Amino acid sequence: MVREPLPSLSRRSFLHVSTAASAALALRIVTEPMLAYAALPDHHPSHPKDAVLINANENPLGPCAAAREAIAAVTPQSGRYLNEATGEFTTLFALSVGVTGEQVEIYAGSTEPLTFTVRAFCSPHASYVTADPGFEAGMFAASRAGARVVKVPLTRTLAHDVRAMLAAAPDGGVFYICQPNNPTGTLTSRADIEYLVENKPKNSVVLVDEAYIHFSDAPSAIEMVKAGKDVIVLRTFSKVYGLAGMRCGLALARPDLLEKLSNYGGYNFMPVTAVAAASASLKNPTLVAERKRTNEQVRTATFQWLDSNGYSYIPSVANFFLLDTRHPAKEVIAAMAQQKVIIGRVWPAMPTYSRITVGTSAEMEQFQAAWQKVMKG
Repeated sequence: MVREPLPSLSRRSFLHVSTAASAALALRIVTEPMLAYAALPDHHPSHPKDAVLINANENPLGPCAAAREAIAAVTPQSGRYLNEATGEFTTLFALSVGVTGEQVEIYAGSTEPLTFTVRAFCSPHASYVTADPGFEAGMFAASRAGARVVKVPLTRTLAHDVRAMLAAAPDGGVFYICQPNNPTGTLTSRADIEYLVENKPKNSVVLVDEAYIHFSDAPSAIEMVKAGKDVIVLRTFSKVYGLAGMRCGLALARPDLLEKLSNYGGYNFMPVTAVAAASASLKNPTLVAERKRTNEQVRTATFQWLDSNGYSYIPSVANFFLLDTRHPAKEVIAAMAQQKVIIGRVWPAMPTYSRITVGTSAEMEQFQAAWQKVMKG
């Protein structure tokens, strides 16, 4: 699919706005697709229609059949706001995870509440603390809030180093944990997350981003929300449910914490198609397990191929992994684009690794053929 340039800023400049411009963009939300698009090679500003897209952690399976049917059914009513549907979905989701409706807020994707959490709890006196490498959206939000961004290297096992995070930021306002971590696809133990929650500074929050948790066996931090802790959990229907383009996410927390997020956004009408698709997906009792199994099968087959051909990678429990490019990763990304295979971006902490999204079996076979050609070339 050809993707058009970002409308209000050039593809690259939106990540490097001037100080004067940043004030006007104070509430701009940086998302995964924006970051993926900005990382495209300069000579490939768009994708060929037949390109393999394994760069943005999208789910190639898309919406399930029930979700597609729900979208079609609600489309004739899309001239209405249908706010009651959002309320019904909120109740449905709350029941599915065992919380109250007051502990759930629905957003157009999970990056909105991530950004709003940073805006609510970070300032020039309250730092944003995250892993390195880690998902960058919160870093941009913190910088625009005038907050110090504290990046703490992962442990040797590629978990969040919660003790180092606490030591590095006694002024921390938000401690961000991505579970599994983006881009490494690795987990942090429940015990470490609990330690962080119990030892963080007063008036700060632990923000646990569970965008990819359905692909793993990790326990959810929603139990900490139920216990009334200073924890905000993010969920999204973009990944395992395949609704990235529909935009439906959630924040779960105590009502007083959610109220603070509302000062920066929320309480808006959701796209009716997104709510219909998410509701139908949530009602499918086998969908998550089926898609987790499919992703694991393709991921395992890919890892076996990489092992048999002597390529190094970081084992992941998510729908993506970091692959050693052996050369500056930006050069390899450009070379793969020449083969019509678009792979993911680079993190400064790991300049010879590129993040690869797990696609379909056919897409990963095309990836393998292109990778061999580039590596041997």
